[in-house]
Amino acid sequence: MKESVIEKMLRIETSKSETRMDNMKQYNRYEPTPYDALETLFKHYEVDDKDFFVDFGSGKGRFSFFVNYFFSSGCTSVELVEEFHKRALKNYESYVKRNPKAVGKLFYVNNYAEKYEISKFENKFYFFNPFSVNIFIGIVNKIIKSVELNNRVVDIILYYPSIEYITFLERKTAFQHVMEVTLEEYSKNPREKFAIYRLGEKFERLEDKCVIDINIKTVMYQRNIICENNK
Repeated sequence: MKESVIEKMLRIETSKSETRMDNMKQYNRYEPTPYDALETLFKHYEVDDKDFFVDFGSGKGRFSFFVNYFFSSGCTSVELVEEFHKRALKNYESYVKRNPKAVGKLFYVNNYAEKYEISKFENKFYFFNPFSVNIFIGIVNKIIKSVELNNRVVDIILYYPSIEYITFLERKTAFQHVMEVTLEEYSKNPREKFAIYRLGEKFERLEDKCVIDINIKTVMYQRNIICENNK
């Protein structure tokens, strides 16, 4: 399905990739995760309305709207670039007009990712190569400290993961690799995948678990019917 169709359904605008217009070299350009990639991820990786994500380097907020719309999950979006943050807020205003239950579940922070303080209810952390490995290390250490203070199971989800991120998690932390979701282009580019790491429970690979079968077209149709009936 074309991204423009999904954007229209969600009442947001996040598709355009943009280069940062500043000198923060440790932060990478804005590029949203493709919707078809997210659909593939969540066909294999189970989430629900009790989960609360943090999207680091969130840009215009696409990830937050996706997980909220399809799973009623909460999400805090952390973005350094003020212009992208403002667009995320504009998208939020448009999104909640049709999805009022998102109020109190979606939050948008304009700050350095490494300065964000992890909350005890946040349990899933999403990264699409937003910044250098040094910044990533600092954030992971904060996540670990948060688990030490408030014991819970937490996941780190990496899209198009860099070898530096993976090497740090596997060699320097207690996070364990529990799932890998490959995408159609994986045979041509091994980085076309999601890698998921978990901390806080006994090691168990997730591939053998029952997975959610989401279909964007089906959910869109069902939601549109509900909206029409509620008019």
